[in-house]
Amino acid sequence: MPDAASRSARLFARAQEFLPGGVSRNTLLYDGPMLYASYAKGCRVVDVDGRERIDFANNVASHIHGHAYPPIVEAVSEQIGRGTGFTMATEIEIDFAELLCGRSDSFDKIRFVNSGTEAVMAGMKAARAYTGRSKIAKVEGGYHGAYDYAEVSQAPSPENWGAADCPAAVPLAKGTPRGLVDDTIVIPYNDTEVALKILNRHAHEIAAVVIDPLPHRVCMVPASGNFVNALRRWTIENHALLIFDEVITFRSEVGGMQAHYEVRPDLTAMGKMIGGGFPVGALAGVNDVMQVFVSGEYGVPLPLSGTFSANPVTMTAGYTALRYFGPSEVAKLNELGDYARKNLTELFRTLDIPVCVTGIGSLFRVHLKPEPPKNFRETFQAPAEKAVVGAIVRSLYEEGFMMIHTCSAALSTPMTRLEIDMLVDALNRILKSLRPRILEVAA
Repeated sequence: MPDAASRSARLFARAQEFLPGGVSRNTLLYDGPMLYASYAKGCRVVDVDGRERIDFANNVASHIHGHAYPPIVEAVSEQIGRGTGFTMATEIEIDFAELLCGRSDSFDKIRFVNSGTEAVMAGMKAARAYTGRSKIAKVEGGYHGAYDYAEVSQAPSPENWGAADCPAAVPLAKGTPRGLVDDTIVIPYNDTEVALKILNRHAHEIAAVVIDPLPHRVCMVPASGNFVNALRRWTIENHALLIFDEVITFRSEVGGMQAHYEVRPDLTAMGKMIGGGFPVGALAGVNDVMQVFVSGEYGVPLPLSGTFSANPVTMTAGYTALRYFGPSEVAKLNELGDYARKNLTELFRTLDIPVCVTGIGSLFRVHLKPEPPKNFRETFQAPAEKAVVGAIVRSLYEEGFMMIHTCSAALSTPMTRLEIDMLVDALNRILKSLRPRILEVAA
């Protein structure tokens, strides 16, 4: 890792003079020195001090083809030569919309925005416009971006999360309006009976139920079919909408994680990998709900605009990325994810330590737990556990690997079994050295 004389350290000192905390993204702050990228190719990133690392973070699951993917570079360079944005629509927006709508039976229409946060925000607002109701229900601990309503109970703690059968709605940011918190209904993950009891108390007030079918910050365990089907039935019977947040999980199948279930959500929020490395968000849904964005007899129920929405550079990058991520590429990358989880599980068993791995497809997360956690409360890390997880991630950076700072990974198509084997080998050394601390946390 860089010392005080490194270029990264000097850049961070300079950054703190002009940027609050030295960054514009709090997710870059973790238990280790700030690092600055110089360039990247495929699944490897080189920092400004010349150190190369294998990238298992991929800008928090945004790069499905790794870095500087030649077809994207070529297509984007050509588009930049033609212009980067206009007060006109472009044909590539239609091409990309057609491609995405063709990947899922749930997508009749689609609107592009600039981030996953915006996509979820638009979905929640669309649900309110369509139903005329104000309350949004979400899973405890679920991360859905930086929208005020989405942030409620994103990071509760034992001190404020309330009873398991009646989770409290806990604001994330200081100063969050009380009324906003009161309009958010919190349900436990994968607990169908309790979730339905809570929803029934507010049946005539709820506009939508929002779920991430593989919630990264909850436990990265797939939502059960029973849970998803029950929520779908409840929303239909109570005239509310079901929203899937597939900002991270859309990579899991050609049509997203929802392809694993026998339900059709009303709306789906997407982002990250569908932008081909550029800022993007999208909200797709069924025809009648998506009509809230269209002018009718009484005007537009929900105006939705953005200067950079459907920017032709992003549309070109995303269209190209998805064209090269079809059924065979999805299957190959998911197989690599299976290989990673299998070998990590075997490593933890051999080391005889209380560590497990969760995930599906090309996503996985390492937990300092003997068994996969089932919900946010089981996933929650006390300070000592969080410190050890931070030490693992920091050690991986030292060993030449980039991970999402929850000790999670998002694979990319340039990766092979070689990179997985290298990661497992590095974790073998790291976990052996940290074994006393891991056992102390588990005691």
